[in-house]
Amino acid sequence: MLTHSQIWNAIDALAARHGLSTSGLARKARLDATTFNKSKRITGDGRPRWPSTESVAKVLEATGDTVDAFISLLGPEARGGPRRVPIIGFAQAGAGGFFDDAGFPAGEGWDEAVFPGIGDEQVYALEVTGDSMHPLYRDGDMIIVSPTAQIRKGDRVVVKTQSGEVMAKELKRRTARTLELASINPTHDDRVLQQTDVMWMARILWASQ
Repeated sequence: MLTHSQIWNAIDALAARHGLSTSGLARKARLDATTFNKSKRITGDGRPRWPSTESVAKVLEATGDTVDAFISLLGPEARGGPRRVPIIGFAQAGAGGFFDDAGFPAGEGWDEAVFPGIGDEQVYALEVTGDSMHPLYRDGDMIIVSPTAQIRKGDRVVVKTQSGEVMAKELKRRTARTLELASINPTHDDRVLQQTDVMWMARILWASQ
């Protein structure tokens, strides 16, 4: 089965093969420069946005690559093989410079860890510190987070606020104005945040314990 992450992984790899950024690849194909931006790969309501077959065709025409060459760029990592993912401490995640506005890893200071069977090329890992997420996540555990995964009620998520606070909670309810979050640790209060106070929210996919 062809996945959302495999397609985007191949587009990123195609751009790199030709020494281009994804914006440069889009311009080369006479598309809007933001067509392949990472922030545009998920819709505002959390659904995956797929590149159109027309945009892929224009990219292949512009670069002179074949469909077979494009398929080959899906690669073993996109099919779920072991891959390196960026990792930082949970406390560091609250500092500026580590994420872009959409919650994707950015800047420097990231370490790397190898995890098996992860097909989403946008995932990263956070190392848990303290007991605020007991009993589900313990101090020293690694949680794998995806800024592109669709988020539904009941999913466990990491949320970063505009003030720099980073928290792991369970999504109880999301409206156009507010975000209701249940605390994983029963000794911590649930939270209700204004959407305008939320910088980004990413789904927790997996934890190493």
